[in-house]
Amino acid sequence: MKSKAGTIFLAGLIAGTLDILAAIFIYAILLQKTTPIKILQSITSGIFKKEAYNHSQMAWYGLGFHFIIALLFAWFYFIIYPYLTFLKKSALVSGFLYGIFVWIVMNLIVLPIVFPVLPAKHLDFPLILSVLILIFCIGFPIAFITRKFYSFK
Repeated sequence: MKSKAGTIFLAGLIAGTLDILAAIFIYAILLQKTTPIKILQSITSGIFKKEAYNHSQMAWYGLGFHFIIALLFAWFYFIIYPYLTFLKKSALVSGFLYGIFVWIVMNLIVLPIVFPVLPAKHLDFPLILSVLILIFCIGFPIAFITRKFYSFK
């Protein structure tokens, strides 16, 4: 990728795709806790609240919002990468740390603002699983794609 915008777009697109596919595969197919439509509607409910669950078409908004969030995380990492030297040492380590950072931002800042009443977090399998999904599907792809862009500069 030669352009900044193209790199950010690619990183966000790959990370967003891997993340939503992992969520659907794990929670809808493997664990059978929900459906793909409900996963996407839950994303939409951050803005549309209960109305998000009244129409299956709202899932499309959820998919759009999901990719906007992934692009924002890709953009943020891309912007901070040149200024934080420890990110340049190992894409594996920085991707791991960025996945944890994304989990912290989403679960301890964004979700509590959007949904003031949330269940308490416990160090259990669902929490560890959600962190691992973000590390592998968001942190690693963004870190490796960004590193590749800056290594060719």
